[in-house]
Amino acid sequence: MSRKSYEGVALAAPVTVPYRRYSTRDAHWWIARALAALLKDTGLKKDAIDGLGISSFTLGPDTAVGLTQHLGMSLRWLDHVPMGGASGVVCLRRAARAVQAGDAEIVACIAGDTNHVDTFRRTLSTFSRFAQDAVYPYGSGGPNASFAFITDWWMRQYGVAREDFGKLCVAQRRNAMDNPHALLRKPLDLEDYLGARVIAEPLHLFDCVMPCAGADGYLVMTAERAEALGLESVRVLGAIERHNAFPDDPVQIRGGWALDRDELWAQAGVGPRDMDFFQAYDDYPVITLMQIEELGFCPSGEGAAFVREHEFAYDGDCPLNTCGGQLSMGQAGAAGGFLGLVEALRQLLGRPLGKQVAGATHGAVSGFGMINYDRGLCSAAAVLARS
Repeated sequence: MSRKSYEGVALAAPVTVPYRRYSTRDAHWWIARALAALLKDTGLKKDAIDGLGISSFTLGPDTAVGLTQHLGMSLRWLDHVPMGGASGVVCLRRAARAVQAGDAEIVACIAGDTNHVDTFRRTLSTFSRFAQDAVYPYGSGGPNASFAFITDWWMRQYGVAREDFGKLCVAQRRNAMDNPHALLRKPLDLEDYLGARVIAEPLHLFDCVMPCAGADGYLVMTAERAEALGLESVRVLGAIERHNAFPDDPVQIRGGWALDRDELWAQAGVGPRDMDFFQAYDDYPVITLMQIEELGFCPSGEGAAFVREHEFAYDGDCPLNTCGGQLSMGQAGAAGGFLGLVEALRQLLGRPLGKQVAGATHGAVSGFGMINYDRGLCSAAAVLARS
């Protein structure tokens, strides 16, 4: 069964509410600020938005429908996407289909979360039934331990060295240096990376994403509507999602991208070598490497060699996470799943927060989310092009 194309769908108006390490505001405030930024940037009135896609870990006890009353919105279409790091692409797919079907004319896709001093610990303790019953009561403090196992497996199985992960982290920090929203802009070199304190062996400090507060968003509409509104826009060439891939694997050694990647590139009509940049979900560098392999930038098991042969800063031959990614910007909860997509839109529209990738016309974005016990359950990817 072939997927229907996304022809005629346009993405526009990428916005970021500047991140903060901690905030006493709730998620509602952050999401509302993102909506206000979308309206300000486009000149639209609030009642022009008739669709809303929301992702947030800290919105409770409200869901997306409760948020509509807080925001004073009356909508024809509404979606709540609780998929963490995959939510940016998943929201895109849902909203695109709604626009194509005529269920909504303009959809605002927004992710936002707060980060009080104790927010992250409380989120971890009740993240899932696995967290409540099988992990947290026995002393696990969150995803660091799970990703330590995954990282250790990749290092032993494929000969990946800490220097390989470090090369990715150092390149992303360089990308973040000119991004005013990046919370981590202090120069980072390989020596700093290798010498950082241990968190959960083999993970050290700069392998682990830093929780923060913030919000990101963008608009989805038809290309005709974007043109009529005078909005610069980006085309969607293809998009995929997969949930609970490879459930029989004893621990996560792969994600779901490989199951659908051939269809993604066929739908897009381009391939990995045609991408001017790649925005990969990067809570830990091993997951970035997993996405590089599984989306076909290199064969499975050859990620270390690929890293050693390429340069990943904005001016390299394989620009990666050009805003600095979460490892340098911070992870604003579910907004971490929107960060790469919003940065991809900025690059293709020629309005990056940091440095521009020269001549960028095509880009790939991937997402990964919902760490449940020993694996992430959600994976997604999209291929975008400048209109």
